[in-house]
Amino acid sequence: MTILAKQPALGSQFDEKSVHTVTEEAKGVVLNGEFSLPKEVPHNGFTTPAINSFGHSFRNYDAESERQKGVEEFYRRQHINQTYDFVKKMREHYKKLDEAEMSIWECCELLNKVVDESDPDLDEPQIQHLLQTAEAIRKDYPNEDWLHLTALIHDLGKILLLPEFGELPQWAVVGDTFPVGCAFDEANIHHKYFKGNPDFNHPAYNTKEGVYTKGCGLNNVMMSWGHDDYMYLVAKGNGSTLPSAGLFIIRYHSFYPLHKEGAYAHLMNDEDRENLKWLHVFNKYDLYSKSKVLVDVEKVKPYYQSLIQKYFPAKLKW
Repeated sequence: MTILAKQPALGSQFDEKSVHTVTEEAKGVVLNGEFSLPKEVPHNGFTTPAINSFGHSFRNYDAESERQKGVEEFYRRQHINQTYDFVKKMREHYKKLDEAEMSIWECCELLNKVVDESDPDLDEPQIQHLLQTAEAIRKDYPNEDWLHLTALIHDLGKILLLPEFGELPQWAVVGDTFPVGCAFDEANIHHKYFKGNPDFNHPAYNTKEGVYTKGCGLNNVMMSWGHDDYMYLVAKGNGSTLPSAGLFIIRYHSFYPLHKEGAYAHLMNDEDRENLKWLHVFNKYDLYSKSKVLVDVEKVKPYYQSLIQKYFPAKLKW
């Protein structure tokens, strides 16, 4: 593995790197009152638990606790700093893919250095979350190997928290994502803090469509910067042969205002709507598969290495 350490200048009002936030995924909900899987998406018997491994409900933002106070403080900082110009700068920097050269599995192992302090549902190394998600999906969808691999790699962008990749602050890596360049929908968690964002009153960015047009497609929309968009850039930039739905899941799995609340749907096109059905399938595994029962990494490693070989080059630029 070759790493070329760089430190992008954030140019933001905050640069704390120990803020707590939330990145865990939620079970998808129906848009426009109705949601049915396409014929190629089979139903399954996965049962979603009511509580997480700590005995609490998932994605509970209302509980009075020190953890939740940290979560709210995180979103205050995220909402203030994730501007259109900031996202543009981050994308320009990281799309060069000149931070490192390594394989997908090397990155999985590197992620063992990261325990997502923002996640109230699990405190295990990130590779366990990836494998727990992938193995749960693999059990219910044995023929969709692309979905197994998508689950394995969807959070690899969290390496942005490491010094080798810029050591970005938590608010620039994790948490729910949302479009920039248009009005901040009230479906965003802790919406009130957007009032401190310079774009909130910017005439070009504070209308429903902003710099976009209705039905333009999410591929033409800039999302708040974080691990989702970074991993998407890595996959696209290295010529991954994952299907469109896999890349969509990687890029939008933290876009809760859309797939949980139905916000920003006016920006979607037909391809987005089809891919969203697979994202709804993925979400419940991403959130509810988290467990203290650990996956035997060495036992499953050969299978996932075979998928990596199928859909990615041996070495990737990051």
